[in-house]
Amino acid sequence: MRALIAALVLILSLAPGVARAAVEIAFYSRDQGVDFPHAFVVLKGAVDATGEAVDANFGFTPKHISPAVLMGSVGGKVVSVEADYIALSNRHFALVLSDEQYRAVMARVEAWRNRPQPNYNLNRRNCVVFVAELATAAGIDGSPEPGLMKKPKTFLNLLRDRNAPLIAAPSGAPPPAVAQTAPAGR
Repeated sequence: MRALIAALVLILSLAPGVARAAVEIAFYSRDQGVDFPHAFVVLKGAVDATGEAVDANFGFTPKHISPAVLMGSVGGKVVSVEADYIALSNRHFALVLSDEQYRAVMARVEAWRNRPQPNYNLNRRNCVVFVAELATAAGIDGSPEPGLMKKPKTFLNLLRDRNAPLIAAPSGAPPPAVAQTAPAGR
């Protein structure tokens, strides 16, 4: 009888439409242009331990867009973007975080938020480097790739491909609920 109850609980927990407490992190890029940041993450869900609802996004950008960005370090800031900005961006992949991974990601966001100024450098501390560190905090290989740290779309596609086994089924979750990739043209 216990085995039957355990099996029923397992089946119901995997059924579509059944709410599960978990935070998903999705990695996005925006084609380069006048809008910033060009790489960012979106976090949605609920923390397992507390049930705290999570609906946030974070990117890193210069405080002021000017030619000074091309010449060296300038003031930078962690920002959140509007829903329409997200809708017009490229979603590359997503994965479900454990509570520990979620806390690690949020700690990295706070560390970037609290760096001494000037803290943005197009060549060393930009939005792609920020997202790479969040990927590492999320438990995947976010290692910087020389030549791609100013190419958000290409870098995030590389992270998706490099981490495909982990993205497809982290923590035993079924792949369709965990990993989503952008269509080939995005």
